[in-house]
Amino acid sequence: MKLLVTGATGKLGTKVVETLLKTVPASQLAVSVRDPQKAESLQARGVEVRQGNFDHPATLDTAFAGVDRLLIISADGDNETRIKQHGNAVSAAARAGVRFIAYTSITNAQESSNFLAPTHKATENAILETGIPYSFLRNNWYLENESSSIQGVLAGAPWVTSAADGKVGWAVQQDYAEAAAAVLAGQGHDNTIYELAGKPLTQEELVATLSKVIKKDITVQQVDDETYADVMKQAGVPESFLPFLVNIQKDIREGTLDIESNDLEKLLGRPATPIEDGLSQIVNANG
Repeated sequence: MKLLVTGATGKLGTKVVETLLKTVPASQLAVSVRDPQKAESLQARGVEVRQGNFDHPATLDTAFAGVDRLLIISADGDNETRIKQHGNAVSAAARAGVRFIAYTSITNAQESSNFLAPTHKATENAILETGIPYSFLRNNWYLENESSSIQGVLAGAPWVTSAADGKVGWAVQQDYAEAAAAVLAGQGHDNTIYELAGKPLTQEELVATLSKVIKKDITVQQVDDETYADVMKQAGVPESFLPFLVNIQKDIREGTLDIESNDLEKLLGRPATPIEDGLSQIVNANG
């Protein structure tokens, strides 16, 4: 049984591989990465490192050869680019005769109005069209995505948001990684969809917990999208990244990440990491 993880040197991929290595022999594990040099430490531990580039399908044919169970971790970039890249990966998996595909998707991918959803809807559909057994891991939002806001608070800035009372099912990246590892290495996950999320919280609820962690009152400033963009620009965010941040705030405000589900806990076999613990980890990492 050969398992393969794409994007294995990224933040999520690294955590997935480390989790798998606790229960899966290194000889059964392969990774597909753009730059094999970045995965030399994995190779030294017995993991098979393969070069695979989502922009070059021929490399994926080689990377996926002989693979039984595949985890496709969604790539970075705009929707159009990602849809093409993910399509290349799915087609290569079909050509290689892969018998199971797990894919890191987004909350409520098929119906969501979230600006990131088109990529995930298209990729889910491409996987469905292959007829290969699948599991869609619909990740909500990484708590670590709030690291820059947390850094700002630690430096004395207020928490600025245009998300109003929209809720997010934040969870720590490690929990998402362990859930993905459980599905890739486990059985009984054929043709499943998991809505993976922590308990939905508003910005105020998240910040109230952060206040407890740092033992300091934090001001929450609710602003409109234009003001939010201005504040982020003044904080040093590159202009090209501002639309991404504004769209996320808008999509949170409109409820696209507000979902109640215990799928994450089911896959973990334990409660999700408490938000207070996750925030403490981020604070300590930035302290």
